[in-house]
Amino acid sequence: MLKTNHKLILASASPRRKELLDMLALPFEVLTSEVEETSVQASSMQEYVKGVALLKTRDVAKKATNAIIIGADTIVVDNDELLHKPKSREEAISHLLRLSNREHVVMTAVAIIEPSGKENIFVEETTVVFHSLSKELIEAYVDSGDPFDKAGGYGIQTIGTLLVKRIEGDYNNVVGLPLAALFSQLVNLQIVQFAKE
Repeated sequence: MLKTNHKLILASASPRRKELLDMLALPFEVLTSEVEETSVQASSMQEYVKGVALLKTRDVAKKATNAIIIGADTIVVDNDELLHKPKSREEAISHLLRLSNREHVVMTAVAIIEPSGKENIFVEETTVVFHSLSKELIEAYVDSGDPFDKAGGYGIQTIGTLLVKRIEGDYNNVVGLPLAALFSQLVNLQIVQFAKE
């Protein structure tokens, strides 16, 4: 269905992003960046997530020439405050107690760097509403180990889906890569075309 004349590189170690990009059925390689995300300073959450996505993507672009580099960063924002990946059981419980029975925003910034060095970046936002969570459910979920490598302390694509009442926006964005919006960008930039049978 789709074709590309370019070498595509996904600048992410996330297995979830790899699975999502696989859906386009285009060949791509994975190259990860070693940058320190906390070095980004920004005046808003949108600018912060863009800054981190660009930092990671530029780092990989330095290592790979003549390729299209696709990088992303996903953050969970509650009341204009960033909820990082929890570092301890207590922090994971604290995140989930805070999100219980409320809505928050998941932002993913996607950066596309072309071989010419031209940078394209966009941010997709999805609103997520949590059920009212019992302490038993929160503790059982945290003890499963699932929250620790995930922004905000939950994964919508794993058992963490039990915490979610509803979403408004792109589900894949919450997983970590807004595939439909990325696809539109790749088509608009003429990186991806529809294959004629």
